[in-house]
Amino acid sequence: MLTVHHVSKSFGIQPILQDISFSINKGERIGLIGPNGSGKTTLLHILAGLERPDTGSLSPTIPNLRIGYLAQGMQLSGGETIESSLGPPGDPETLAAELGALAAALAADSSDAIAQARYDQILHALSGGAQGPRAILEPLGLADLPPDSLVAHLSGGQKTRLMLARVLLQEPNLLLLDEPTNHLDIAMLEWLEAWLNSYSGAVLIVSHDRAFLDHTARTIMDLDPRTHSLRTYPGNYTDYLAQHLREQERQSAAYDDQQADIRRMQQDIVRTKQQALRVELSTTPRTPGVRRIAKKVAVKAKSREKKLERFIRSEDRVERPQAAWQIKLEFDAAQHSSKLILQAEDLAVGYEGAEPTLSGLDLDLRGGQRIALIGPNGSGKTTLLRTITGQLPPLGGTLRVGESVKIGYMAQEQELLDPALNALQTIQRAAAQSETEARNFLHFFLFEDDEPLRAIRELSFGERARLQLARLIAEGSNFLLLDEPINHLDIPSRARFEQALVGFKGTVLAAAHDRYFIERFASDVWSLTDRSIKTR
Repeated sequence: MLTVHHVSKSFGIQPILQDISFSINKGERIGLIGPNGSGKTTLLHILAGLERPDTGSLSPTIPNLRIGYLAQGMQLSGGETIESSLGPPGDPETLAAELGALAAALAADSSDAIAQARYDQILHALSGGAQGPRAILEPLGLADLPPDSLVAHLSGGQKTRLMLARVLLQEPNLLLLDEPTNHLDIAMLEWLEAWLNSYSGAVLIVSHDRAFLDHTARTIMDLDPRTHSLRTYPGNYTDYLAQHLREQERQSAAYDDQQADIRRMQQDIVRTKQQALRVELSTTPRTPGVRRIAKKVAVKAKSREKKLERFIRSEDRVERPQAAWQIKLEFDAAQHSSKLILQAEDLAVGYEGAEPTLSGLDLDLRGGQRIALIGPNGSGKTTLLRTITGQLPPLGGTLRVGESVKIGYMAQEQELLDPALNALQTIQRAAAQSETEARNFLHFFLFEDDEPLRAIRELSFGERARLQLARLIAEGSNFLLLDEPINHLDIPSRARFEQALVGFKGTVLAAAHDRYFIERFASDVWSLTDRSIKTR
């Protein structure tokens, strides 16, 4: 369907993609992985025609290729409704004018794959080929929402599904999905997995959800941030991980063998040099034959030394396996002086003037528990967390937090970060730290050089997620309320975050949908059903 030929991309002097080549064939399910900042979204932008590569080209291998791109974050105007957000990306007259301009551009350069794909997309929209909105919204669980509902009032999962609906209305035959699982509940994750597995087109998925990649991907492409190159592995994420670990083990063994050979050669060179020197010092000009042999030995040792130096500088040398620089998390929370963390009796939560989202809640949370809060999008997980933090007053019943409990709240949509501040200012407001101390602290969260001075509004979603974690730790919280905490974190950072929570001495209540995360983190599960909570 689409072939990528030797694509490279840099921003300034910083290379992002280097000589990337691959093909996407009909029916393929490809998972694209790599740490945050490795170039995954940039590659999707190039494939979607939103950016052009510095070098290289893209070639559709089928006629009328229609590309649908689901972006990582939903950028809509504040007053936009469900109905308006699903409208065409322009009125018919504007689209017709753009179609004419594209036709002229293609007449001048028929090899422009990006212009051709956009031309086909607009032609398809103007011909009325797209499905009706309801046919798309119904399986996504959005058909019962009033069309004039404001997008700003939707949950994170509903926004993700609405964006997916807008992409599917274009009837693409190649889907590019950038973090499609963010904010989706488990039921919708399973629906999306089933839908993708029955989809007739091709799919390229950027995701850090390991369970989702296991259930959907048949090929994994790994972007290496050090070499800016792409490696392809057959199978799903678990298959990739097994292959990758075997490669690391082989490289490590080869590196160890190489270093042992280098040490033996170095020892032999030193021994030979010393032998030649001893002969020269222990003889006189009256024994020229012995001295000539000693000099030949010294020359031989020097030749071996130069040969070894050339090998060490050559490309044939096996590099030391390097683990990617991962986020370092060390929560430092003191044990609670009280075993009671949270107690609720007949609690009702929701918004004033409306029916309670949850009611009749009897909850008892004790020190050291790690609870996963699960339930469908819109079932009240975020509402409950906001009520516990005091952002929303209870609509009924009682809610009591234990003595010496210090709550740290990580918001799902990162709205608690001040976009006008930078990372350094954020940490200094959370804890009394000098600039040097705050910079050293942020270094553990992968903020280095001038990155702590960048405004939060300029940070990526993953960078903001790391900053939220840093702030919680700097504040010294001992009761963490985490609303979808690992959204936007890459796979290595998710694994480190899971490890950190296991060793956390405090208490955690986390709204989560990532099945890998829940299995490894949770000691208990609270499930939201029928406006109530079942504990297990």
